[in-house]
Amino acid sequence: MKDILKQQYAIIDIGSNTMRLVIYEKQDGGFYKEVENTKVVARLRNYLIDGVLIQEGMDILLQTLLQFQESTRFHGLHNVLCVATATIRQAKNQEEIKKLVEGKTDFVLRVLSEYEEARYGYLAVMNSTSFTEGVTVDIGGGSTEVTYFRDREIVEYYSFPFGALSLKQQFIHRETPTKEELEELRRYLWYQFQTLPWLKEKRLPLIAIGGSARNIVKIHQNAISYPIAGLHLYKMKEADIRDVREELESLSFTELQKLDGLAKDRADTIIPAIEVFYMLTNIIQAPSFVLSRKGLREGVFYEELTKKLGISYYPNVVEESLHLLSYEYEMDMKFVVQLIKQGTLICTQLEESEIISFSEKDWGIFYQAAKVFNIGKYIDTEASRLHTFYLLANKTIDGMMHKERIRLALIASYKSKMLFKQHLTPFEDWFDKSEQKKIRLLGAVLQFSAALNVRQRALIEKINVEKNKEKLVFHIVCKQSALAEKVQAEKQKKQLEKALKMNIDLIFEEEY
Repeated sequence: MKDILKQQYAIIDIGSNTMRLVIYEKQDGGFYKEVENTKVVARLRNYLIDGVLIQEGMDILLQTLLQFQESTRFHGLHNVLCVATATIRQAKNQEEIKKLVEGKTDFVLRVLSEYEEARYGYLAVMNSTSFTEGVTVDIGGGSTEVTYFRDREIVEYYSFPFGALSLKQQFIHRETPTKEELEELRRYLWYQFQTLPWLKEKRLPLIAIGGSARNIVKIHQNAISYPIAGLHLYKMKEADIRDVREELESLSFTELQKLDGLAKDRADTIIPAIEVFYMLTNIIQAPSFVLSRKGLREGVFYEELTKKLGISYYPNVVEESLHLLSYEYEMDMKFVVQLIKQGTLICTQLEESEIISFSEKDWGIFYQAAKVFNIGKYIDTEASRLHTFYLLANKTIDGMMHKERIRLALIASYKSKMLFKQHLTPFEDWFDKSEQKKIRLLGAVLQFSAALNVRQRALIEKINVEKNKEKLVFHIVCKQSALAEKVQAEKQKKQLEKALKMNIDLIFEEEY
């Protein structure tokens, strides 16, 4: 690699339970795509005996790194960030381990401090979610990091010297815990978390990071037959965590290994992990438990991306995500500008005529939907609205919760009431009637605005809406004759009429 972050970027994460190599490649447009993600369940924590990583553990570490080295050499990568967390940090022979790695591989081992590990988890959350205040928890194999952030700045942090694997070793002596072992584990966790007064009754979202959290979400999604793909920003309630916890603790080890959503290599550590999450949810009195699929590795990556910009995180995560999405799917930004211009004219006029009202949130949603309106035409123009809905509903959009993602998909894919109802059916209980009405209206406005720019000539200068009894008259002022736009607008106005429950007359006028 000629220069880090110019073409490819790689990070090796040496955890207590797993080791992972991730390689990112820079795409046209400046965004990075994951091109390799290799995980090895090394379980180095098992080889930390009396505070020393024994020879067998060092051999596993070295062999895994040499395996990763084959990939990094193949890709021509020289500046690989190699970071280690709790097990290496806690090892008394840390210096010996670092010398071994540097002497036998291409990598320089960087052992993260407790603060760095907590901070990188926080950075991952800041760069991939829209939360302004909350508590993060990252449970690894040998440590658990918690942070409290307010106004998107870290306020408190702590690293507990236990993780899912070390809790299993300490409290559970067979494959699954006995009732007595569970009670002892819970007492221990309660005592540990009580040492941090700033955690108590925060009543803020608990944002969870790491493989254990991902597996808990997968189990829950499978259990309820969740209708869309994607783990990032999936939200659960305390009762959902309790239900999954009760199910896990009722199963035999063989049943755990076969449970949908649970990775086989986590069958013996998932119960200690969910006890941590459930205990924290209760202590914080969190209204929601939210998964961040982005964690320590991404936090390190985001730091590399943003430090040259003089910032720690992107100020508007959703806008950044939509910008990259529109670039990836080759949205015509001139067309988007016209959609926003014409849609804003229509909505402003409708609001001034007291036909509808728009909140600040409504305007934000409208602008977002305009940026990805009918994005599915990149895949196939004939079934573009179907592709638009499927793409936006199922693709992770950093910063956007799942409900907001579906709202965006419904608006950006709007074509007709029938298709809208078809798309809405699995999610009908996600939105109340007033929300459904607003979604449909915004979709119809964008559909009509697209008709006004059918030939992409940007002819529309002004739109004035006149309310005439039970009818609306749209006076559309154009730079020149707009016959094609008029024909298309007449075809599409019926969707807007149905959404508003009013007839619309269109009068096209040339500007003089």
